Amino acid sequence: MAAISRQSNMRPTPKWQASPFLKASVALHVGAVVTALLWPHAMGIAIAAVIANHLALAAAGLWPRSTLLGSNVLRLPNARAEVALTIDDGPDPDITPQVLDILKAHGIQATFFCIAAKVQRYPELAQRMVAAGHHIENHSMVHRHNFSVLGLNNIKKELAGAQHVIEEVTGRRPLYFRAPAGLRNLFLDPVLHQLGLQLVSWTRRGFDTRVGDAQKILDRLLDDLKAGDILLLHDANAARGSNGRAVILDVLPELIARVRKENLQFVKVEDGMRP
Repeated sequence: MAAISRQSNMRPTPKWQASPFLKASVALHVGAVVTALLWPHAMGIAIAAVIANHLALAAAGLWPRSTLLGSNVLRLPNARAEVALTIDDGPDPDITPQVLDILKAHGIQATFFCIAAKVQRYPELAQRMVAAGHHIENHSMVHRHNFSVLGLNNIKKELAGAQHVIEEVTGRRPLYFRAPAGLRNLFLDPVLHQLGLQLVSWTRRGFDTRVGDAQKILDRLLDDLKAGDILLLHDANAARGSNGRAVILDVLPELIARVRKENLQFVKVEDGMRP
């Protein structure tokens, strides 16, 4: 394996602060306990309020674009004519090299939210991605389907393990994290803070893991496209079109052409986040 130069991009951060919604949830629980102790006849109301709050917490975790549980990048914050192309779930030894060829042919750099276990399995492919100027960010260690119900320690294990693997293979420590399927819970934000990671969602997705029709995916990604949009596609787990190819391979060339026709340029998430 070729030697990799290490890049230290850990950002100093202040002490973690819970979101206003989480602070209100804690206050509600404290208030419910006090109510139950001082006014037992109102215990039913207190219990109902706590149950409603837990349902709200669960709903916030099931809404990928929610900011109730903590900071979540929904779009690029600058006013430049830029959009970010993000590609999830790889690297895939069959599809990712073809994606890289398409991006190279069009002079595009993307942000790949990679599953660290796959980075570990295909280190040369991950290094090729980075050598081409793309960024590999954290998409958890193994993309657990029960990620949104994991406890604090298991979430930290998933993210910290992925940070270590990706840095060891590529020489660059990820700055951004995308939750598996975008689903999470109240334990994620403090772990992100501790590891120096920022949660990134998306503005537009094509549902290309389920839809094999390239035109339908393009319509979803391009309808009312605006500067600052974050686009989501998948190299691994991509649906197959009628031609048997991973649909991302048919979507990308037309997507790139249409975005450029709108006088927008593609940037990596980190570049788009800069003032």
